[in-house]
Amino acid sequence: MSEKNYNLSAAFLAEFMIKVFQRIGVPKSEAKICAEILIESDLRGIDSHGINRLKPIYYDRYKLGILNTKTNFEIVKQTSTTAVVDGHNGMGFVVAKKCMDMAIKKAKKYGLGMVVARNSTHFGIAGYYATMASDEGMIGQVTTNARPSIAPTFGVENMLGTNPLTFGIPTDEPFPFVLDCATSVTQRGKIEYYERTNQPTPPGLVIGRDGKTMTDSAQILKDLVKGTAALVPVGGIGDETGGYKGYGYATVVEILSSALQSGNFLWGLSGIKDGKPAPIELGHSFLAINIEAFVDVEIFKKNTGEVLRALRASAKAPGQNRIYTAGEKEYIARQEREKNGITLPPSVQKDFSIMKKELGIRTVKFPWD
Repeated sequence: MSEKNYNLSAAFLAEFMIKVFQRIGVPKSEAKICAEILIESDLRGIDSHGINRLKPIYYDRYKLGILNTKTNFEIVKQTSTTAVVDGHNGMGFVVAKKCMDMAIKKAKKYGLGMVVARNSTHFGIAGYYATMASDEGMIGQVTTNARPSIAPTFGVENMLGTNPLTFGIPTDEPFPFVLDCATSVTQRGKIEYYERTNQPTPPGLVIGRDGKTMTDSAQILKDLVKGTAALVPVGGIGDETGGYKGYGYATVVEILSSALQSGNFLWGLSGIKDGKPAPIELGHSFLAINIEAFVDVEIFKKNTGEVLRALRASAKAPGQNRIYTAGEKEYIARQEREKNGITLPPSVQKDFSIMKKELGIRTVKFPWD
C-alpha cells in the first residue's frame, strides 16, 4: 500500500463510487446522487464528510445489515406546504434530496415549504441540501440529528448529536452564503480525520466522565461509542464562554429533527440494540422559503451581498489580511480542487482497495495499484 497522498479527479472518484454503491444494491440513478453528494463535500473542502466516509459509514453499515440500499421513500402525511416522510432506513442522500425537492416545489407555489423525515440515515453534508434551495433563489434551512455525541452544559454524558443547524442564502456574488456547521465545537468526522492522520485532538473539544479534556483521537472514538466521552457544545466547557448557546441550539435541532415527525431521539439513535449494531434511524427537517413572496429576489441578493461585502471589508485583527463570510472558503476550495483533484491519504486508499477487491471491481485502476 502507498505511503503517499494521491490527487484524483472528482470524475474518476465518482465513477468508482457509483460502482461501489451499485454493487451493494443501490439503483444507478440513486448511486449517482450518493456519489455526487459525497464528492461535493470534498470539493468544498469539507474532508470530514466526503469520500473518506464511503467505507466506514455506508459500505460497512450495508455489510452489517443496518442500511437498506434500496430506498423506500414513503409520504406519510402531506398538506400544501408541509410533508412527513418515512425513509425506512434507506440511503439518507436519496431521502434528503427528495425531501428538499418537495420543500422547494411547495415553496414555489405557496411561498413556504417544509418537509420532515424519520427513519432516515446519514446524508452527508447538510449544506448540499440548503444550497439546493439557494440555487433556486430561496432560503434553505436544514437540520438533522445524529448519534449521541454532545454533553449538555455542566454534564459529561454524550446525549445530543452534533446536530447541524444549516442555512443556504442566495447572494449577488458567485457563491451563496452557506452556514453548515455542527452545534459542537468539533464533530465526530473531524476526530475520525485526526485518527486517520495520526494527529491528537486539540484540547478543549472533548471531555471524559471526569470532566477533563481528552486528546487521544483513537481513544475518543472508542469512548464516544461507549458513552464515556462527549463532544463540547459550541461555546466551550461550562457557561463562561457561552457553552449553553451551542447546547441550546443542538437541542432545537434535536426537537425539529425528531419530535416534529415522531421519530427517535437522543440515545434512541445510538445504533445499538440488545448489544448489537442496529439502524440509527435519523430524523431531518428541510425548509424552503421563497424570497419572492417577501421581496424581489434580485433586490434581496444585492442587499445580502452588500452585507457580506461590508463584513469582509471591516477592520481586520493585527496579523490578519482577510475576513471570510460563510461559504467563501468552500467556494475557493472548489476552484482549487476542480483544477488539482481531491487528495486521498493512505488510509482512504486502503479503504478503496478493500472495497474494490471485495466487490470485484476490475474496470477501475488506482495509481497505487
